[in-house]
Amino acid sequence: MPKRKNKGSVIQQKSNSSHLAATDQSSSSTSSSKISCQSYTKPAPFCDEEDAIREREACDYCDRITYEEAISGRVNRKVRVYADGIYDVFHEGHGRQLMQAKNLFPNVYLIVGVCNDALTHEKKGRTVMLDEERYEAVRHCRYVDEVVRDAPWEIDEDFLQKHKIDFVAHDELPYESDQSEDIYAWLKEKGMFVATERTEGISTSDIVARIVRDYDLYVRRNLARGYSAKELNVSFLKEKKFRFQNKMEQLKDRSKRVMENVEEKRMDIIRKWEEKSRDFIDAFLLLFGRDGRLSHIWNESKGRLMQAFSPPSSPGNTRESSPSSLSSDEESSYKPPSKSLRLSNYNRALVNGRVDYSDDSDDDDGEEFVDAPESKRLNGSFKSDESFASTS
Repeated sequence: MPKRKNKGSVIQQKSNSSHLAATDQSSSSTSSSKISCQSYTKPAPFCDEEDAIREREACDYCDRITYEEAISGRVNRKVRVYADGIYDVFHEGHGRQLMQAKNLFPNVYLIVGVCNDALTHEKKGRTVMLDEERYEAVRHCRYVDEVVRDAPWEIDEDFLQKHKIDFVAHDELPYESDQSEDIYAWLKEKGMFVATERTEGISTSDIVARIVRDYDLYVRRNLARGYSAKELNVSFLKEKKFRFQNKMEQLKDRSKRVMENVEEKRMDIIRKWEEKSRDFIDAFLLLFGRDGRLSHIWNESKGRLMQAFSPPSSPGNTRESSPSSLSSDEESSYKPPSKSLRLSNYNRALVNGRVDYSDDSDDDDGEEFVDAPESKRLNGSFKSDESFASTS
């Protein structure tokens, strides 16, 4: 639309507070089922299509509607409200503006005018979207009932009569032109202007600024999606630079995914090990513990091995005094007789004439010495007294 003046607004019909009250009242009327919500199955018609023409012919424009009648809802026909704009890169702010226009009164038929490319480029500047694209974007908005293509920059009385417009909706700040400081001033004087509010923080200029700010990112994005350097209007060197950056980003993303997969597998292995570790420990203790199976097997095998390598003593051995028959304690404390004691025993036997010098091999014992009582206890090879007597 025309260039906005940077000065205070000229309010023609109602104050902003009265307009907000009217909007609230219309919203409450809408919620009270005076207008039923509809689900549209096709886009809004253009003004020269059959549906729009039929609706316009059915409107009795001779019955003019005042603001008070429209806000009260006591009218015999739909209130025809007109809103215009460029609607380039249709966004949230556009949708909110049309929603406000649709809900100004209880029963609104919303007509939206969209300027063509030639007029917009002359008055405002270049657009991102073509006029046909902007027409289609607007007619697919749920609040729109009719679209006027090639809308004029300034509205006159003939335009109001042609489209049977009751009220014009726009934000209330003045818009200047070559002939006027505010192109909506005369509508405000006639009581046919109703103000809407702009959505702060969102506009077509803001969206374009974002694209310009991140120009390299969007060029790389479109190159990755198959656009050519000629289509994007970039040089050969820039194209190679952007493609190299895309490859580096892909490599970085791939490495990141690999590391994430490795970390997930590592955590999964640790989690599974923690789940199985208790079972491993229990099985180990059951097998190798103090009271485990191997301990029982070893104790049983040890007893059998001891019995196999240590057989019991001969039943005929009655020499209780033999060193081999001594107990372990006695065996450890036993000491053989000294050499002098053995010689004294031998001399005593020699004096008494009890030494046997025969080589008789038929002798029962075949021993050389007749053991004295002490030597007999110490050595079983000595003969008894009776054997000495018989040999002498």
